[in-house]
Amino acid sequence: MRRLLLALCLFPFSHLLWAQAIPTRVSEDTAGVMSTAYWEIWNDAEQARIDADIDAYRKANASFKVGAVKRGTKVKVEQTGSEFIFGASAFNWNQLGTPEANARYRELFGTLFNRATIPFYWKDFERKPGSPRYKEGYTDTEEWWNQAPNPMRQPHWRRPPTDPIVQWCEEHHVKVHGHPLVWGIRKWQYPEWMQYDGIPADERAALDSLEIMVFIGNAASVPSYQHMSPEELSTILPTYVRKEEERTLQRVRDIMGHYEGRIDSWDVVNESAQDFGSGSQDPSKPVCKSRYGIMFSDYTFKSFRVAEECNSWNSLLNINDYVVDERYVNQVGNLLKRGAKIDVLGSQMHLFQPQQCLDIASGKHLDPHLKLVDPAPIRAFFSKLGAFGIPTCLSEITITSAGDGERGEMIQAIIARNLYRIWFSLPSMMGITWWNIVDNCGAPGEPNISGLFHRDMTPKTAYYALDQLINHEWRTSLELQPRKGTVSWRGFKGTYRISWTDTKGKEHSEIITVK
Repeated sequence: MRRLLLALCLFPFSHLLWAQAIPTRVSEDTAGVMSTAYWEIWNDAEQARIDADIDAYRKANASFKVGAVKRGTKVKVEQTGSEFIFGASAFNWNQLGTPEANARYRELFGTLFNRATIPFYWKDFERKPGSPRYKEGYTDTEEWWNQAPNPMRQPHWRRPPTDPIVQWCEEHHVKVHGHPLVWGIRKWQYPEWMQYDGIPADERAALDSLEIMVFIGNAASVPSYQHMSPEELSTILPTYVRKEEERTLQRVRDIMGHYEGRIDSWDVVNESAQDFGSGSQDPSKPVCKSRYGIMFSDYTFKSFRVAEECNSWNSLLNINDYVVDERYVNQVGNLLKRGAKIDVLGSQMHLFQPQQCLDIASGKHLDPHLKLVDPAPIRAFFSKLGAFGIPTCLSEITITSAGDGERGEMIQAIIARNLYRIWFSLPSMMGITWWNIVDNCGAPGEPNISGLFHRDMTPKTAYYALDQLINHEWRTSLELQPRKGTVSWRGFKGTYRISWTDTKGKEHSEIITVK
């Protein structure tokens, strides 16, 4: 394995060497990397089932009439784009410290990734009321970040302005996903001014006292408001609850209106299934006692209704959650039954700790209610979500290296390859989004070796694993002999360029879509 990895480093863009280097099943190459128990889970029969499902759900039959062609020539059928979403967060746009690193980061969107998730976290997007950070200021520029001391300590780290990213994506034909419009968490989402601007002094004091634990992010502490009834909270905080709802829903209108027709999809509401599961989103109650903080009543349903009203250009409206059990399934069913328009059901899968990946490599089964990492629970859960007849996606995924060395990076790559393959094979699945592209660029408390690249933007083994899948194994390229002026093939769904030369020697090229 060491010799193969050395070869990979010497010729980093050789896909032949990559194919030789990555273990895809139990063999002598896996000694010291993945256990026999791991490959018993991801065995040949499982791999064959995945291959069959990929062929069934990700490919389609296609034909194209070219007419008479020059004798002895063939028609080129080249896939230029995938229908499936291979996305990543673009949270470190121009923040990596050098022009070379920033350029490599940007260029991933359009070469490896066909969708960028851009940040709309309210706290840093609108630090002052009425001043959203759409446009780039000097402290957002590459020049400023290249000289910034302690970039991770800057308040707008991982929170770039959104207009420059949207413009890049439009120029490079990359889809854009906005994340999130509504999220109840006080630590990361709600700006401090929300607690004070236009709120009476007695309500501000009461709110400070009631929410102190959610503001400091102490999950082990129970906020004092949990011992009060929704009716009591509504009586104590009438102005705050009213303004919170007005401002939150107006934010949805404002942001969607600013990007009318330019954002392909939105996470309308983020991580609300626990609130639904606890019963706190009961629409008959005047306040939602969220685990994150005091929220307005029935906030998930109301947010989707407002997003639908704003969505005349038909961007996809997503719901997104890390809960992967019946609470989420039941919430989706409830929202749909009440008339909420939801276009995509997003789930998260974060392996934040290196030890989790070491456990997977040893063949241990992680709790299926927390981590969708084995074939059986993956298929079971997405079968339940898929039963709604709505596309599903992995909206955020993290697979950390299992340590800093060669073995740790190889474990990350093998886990990523197998998980991407099974996720790609699921009938309801429409996309996968890798969360942190670069090591040491996650949110505080997240792992510092979960990227596809080292901090200086040199690629890790997992990058080659995904590139091999996305740009090679799952990309159709053929040369075909037409029959009666028509070429027919079976290929991955997406856009294709068809090129041929007619009997007069004239060259032709057309772009088509295969669905």
